[in-house]
Amino acid sequence: MDGFCLKLLEAVCLGTSLAVSGVCYYLYRKNRKSVDKLDDAPHLVLDKHLKDILNVTPGACLQYVVIEGAVQPVDQSLTSPFQKEAVGVLQKFMLTEYRLVWNSLSRSWIDSQQVVHQRVNTVPFVLLGSDDTTVKVLCPLQASGLHMETTYEKFHQVNHGFTDTVLEYIGGQKTKGQLETEEMLKVGAALTGVGELILDTDGSLSLRPPSNGSEYFLSITGFDTLRGDQDSRAGWWRVLAIGFALAGSLVLLWVGRRYYCHLRARWEREQERREFERLQAEASRTGSAEAHQDGGHLENVCVICLSQPRNCILLDCGHVCCCYSCYQALPQHLCPICRQNITRVVPLYHT
Repeated sequence: MDGFCLKLLEAVCLGTSLAVSGVCYYLYRKNRKSVDKLDDAPHLVLDKHLKDILNVTPGACLQYVVIEGAVQPVDQSLTSPFQKEAVGVLQKFMLTEYRLVWNSLSRSWIDSQQVVHQRVNTVPFVLLGSDDTTVKVLCPLQASGLHMETTYEKFHQVNHGFTDTVLEYIGGQKTKGQLETEEMLKVGAALTGVGELILDTDGSLSLRPPSNGSEYFLSITGFDTLRGDQDSRAGWWRVLAIGFALAGSLVLLWVGRRYYCHLRARWEREQERREFERLQAEASRTGSAEAHQDGGHLENVCVICLSQPRNCILLDCGHVCCCYSCYQALPQHLCPICRQNITRVVPLYHT
């Protein structure tokens, strides 16, 4: 690849597209694997026969199962400070600040948000079956899936004075307000759990994050919705992976086209040089013309190197202004005198 180099923009676009495509493909495979494991996971009924199944299972453990039941606290439940009738076993309070930030590149204000405070409360809880069989849910905060519903939401708008408004415009940030939200996993809610089911030594059942690295799920939307969300997410990551891979392929095609044009231009220059030398050799053999050798006269010196005689004619403009070596060194095939495009070059003779 002599004389050919990859441009910085091409290298950045190629590297970015391939890297992002690789990340998207990894996330696609991860979500696809989760969907496959959900399809293979057995659905167990939460009843008294569950202990019998685990008693005959090696290690009294089922690595990945789907189980459904009603949420019940082990002892006391949590009460919402905003709605006294709302009780649950998981509670998340979050305060989010919304701002407008000045973007100097787009010359416009863009929305920005930041969590300024977050608090999570939890109490031990179980899943209750139809015959009062219970399964204790361990490590619920490590689970994926929609397992809490919003019980309170209020936006507190900020009122600014004139001085505050001027200072915010100067600083490039304008506070819009704060959003206060509370989410809870309510008592009595139907909850679907996907994880590792074990039988403890005291005879109690527990659902915990899988020890084999599979994803742990808790969802109040049901198994079919949970599986559909994971499948949809995998599909989106696949589309993004293919899109960025195609973008990288287009960059490679563009670089390949430039390299082909570079090789073709080198080949044409080589053919032109050989044709020039052939014409000079024919003129020397026939003796019908005498090469122009008036290098001693200043008016016949190459206008580029100022040392060699002018020995070629640039066509189509017809200017005689340089030697053939300097013509080959031109960065663009443009006449140094009139800047017209050079389509052909022939030797210069005096008869």
